[in-house]
Amino acid sequence: MAHASTIIDLARLSLSHGEGRRLDLAVDLEPLELAGQAYVSPDSVPVRLDVSRPSGGYAFRMRFPVRIEGPCMRCLEDAALEAEVDAREVAQDNTEDEELLSPYVVDDELDLGRWAHDAAVLAIPTQFLCRANCAGLCPVCGESLNDADPADHEHESSVDPRWAKLKELKLE
Repeated sequence: MAHASTIIDLARLSLSHGEGRRLDLAVDLEPLELAGQAYVSPDSVPVRLDVSRPSGGYAFRMRFPVRIEGPCMRCLEDAALEAEVDAREVAQDNTEDEELLSPYVVDDELDLGRWAHDAAVLAIPTQFLCRANCAGLCPVCGESLNDADPADHEHESSVDPRWAKLKELKLE
């Protein structure tokens, strides 16, 4: 598997209409940002890219496994997530139809790195958790509720200060 630039020069593939080519490449993913937190893929990812040349443009299919590491969104513990990315794009020549124009193809160059990054973001869940049943942090003391025994982890219930004045009401 070749470690390639993230820009693929489509003209150098010399595909005639109706032809296709499969490329196996290694792509370094930029860190993903979710909810203001950076999540990283520790290694370059092995990408399988299928390029075909239908009449008047290109069709692409990109597949790769991805492993993302970073803090859990609920308890801040280390978390890792694995997903399979399978994305498709079309870049049609001489069209105004947005559905047939790929934002990743400019002047016969495919920005594989940017496309892989965006496809990885779409492949992972919106909530990045250390485990499906993560209990998060205690809103009072900040202790992780994943490891705390519920019977031992109780706080005195206090009245919300915004409601304290209601205690002064005299109802007769």
